[in-house]
Amino acid sequence: MPTDYEKLIEPIKSKRTFEEVSDKLKELIFNGTLKPGQQLPSEGALAQLFHVGRQSVREALRVLELSGFISVRPGVKGGAIIEGTMLSKMAALFLDTFKFHRGSLEDCIIARTAIELSVLDFVIENARKDDTEALRSNIMAAKKKLDANRSPYEENIDFHRLLAKASKNHTFSIVVESILAVFSDFRSRHVSVNLKQSKAIVGLHEAILHALVAKDQAKAAELLRKDLAAAGNILLPNRKSTPVRRNAHAV
Repeated sequence: MPTDYEKLIEPIKSKRTFEEVSDKLKELIFNGTLKPGQQLPSEGALAQLFHVGRQSVREALRVLELSGFISVRPGVKGGAIIEGTMLSKMAALFLDTFKFHRGSLEDCIIARTAIELSVLDFVIENARKDDTEALRSNIMAAKKKLDANRSPYEENIDFHRLLAKASKNHTFSIVVESILAVFSDFRSRHVSVNLKQSKAIVGLHEAILHALVAKDQAKAAELLRKDLAAAGNILLPNRKSTPVRRNAHAV
């Protein structure tokens, strides 16, 4: 059933009308009235519904697009589509902030280790069968690439995204995604990972999954430390291992 926009949208009276328009559309996205994949009315239709000029609507849609709430597709059947890309936008902003402040990659490695070990505690408690199946599929895809003498770099990165997702704490997913953006950027510009290193990492991921399925928290943590240390050593070959202090459920 199509959304009845006339009941949802009221005329706006404000000097900064484009902000009012974008705020109202965000509110409708946040409360679930507007859903991912749903197409918004045309600029002209939105202008009539809000009782504002088309330029204000255009500016509002631009703000929403830059923020990752919508994507604007060209063509006759195109237009503004609700499409949540905020996570990737936030990761890109984190990367820019990291570069602006000349962040230390060593510090980022230490922070990543502390965070992902805490994530693991929640994965042990909250992971469901579909999460372990997703991790298993990830490992199988990585092995398939190795068999074809191709780098499974994306699969190895996705393994950590899936771990964060399995924690059932969306904040962890946001933080892990942001930190992974730093490593992906550094690796793409400075580091070449050989197949032997990739194979070792995939082996560690498989062992971590076995420990998770067995609910062996200590073993899973030990293996994750090795995995993150291996990844850190690839990025910074001469780094010294730094101990990470941690308490359960604390970063």
